Amino acid sequence: MDEIDRQIMHATQAGLPLTSEPYQTLAEQLNLSTDEVMRRLSAMQDNGIIRRIGAVPNHYRLGYLFNGMTVWNVPDEQIDELGLKMGQLVFVSHCYHRPRHLPDWPYNLFAMVHGKTQAEVDAQIRICAEILGSANQGYDVLYSTRILKKTGFRSR
Repeated sequence: MDEIDRQIMHATQAGLPLTSEPYQTLAEQLNLSTDEVMRRLSAMQDNGIIRRIGAVPNHYRLGYLFNGMTVWNVPDEQIDELGLKMGQLVFVSHCYHRPRHLPDWPYNLFAMVHGKTQAEVDAQIRICAEILGSANQGYDVLYSTRILKKTGFRSR
């Protein structure tokens, strides 16, 4: 990372500008070309300096008041296949494999679901259970009550 990369990181630590052309706006703020900003961000991503660039919605402000992390106990040998299926559902914002912590925590597949009503989320959970079928060896739902983290990189 050079000084220009640091300037880009500092300028984006609270997120990209909320404009119709955020890379152009950022480039103008830093007196760089849009191509240079995009090339450097891509290189930082390729080199593991940043993990991803993406929108992080505030589900509550969008009216999605029921946000539940579904946790599933599925056979480890099927987790990749089942995780791909779950992750493709339009109402699942993220889905991933996590280690079990037996005997108290048997769950290894996590999928976050969002709905505007409890009934909507309940229907989504039923769809998830149907997809998992006989591989579903138990599940739980952990509902969020507040946003815990929605921030990007923070420089010191």
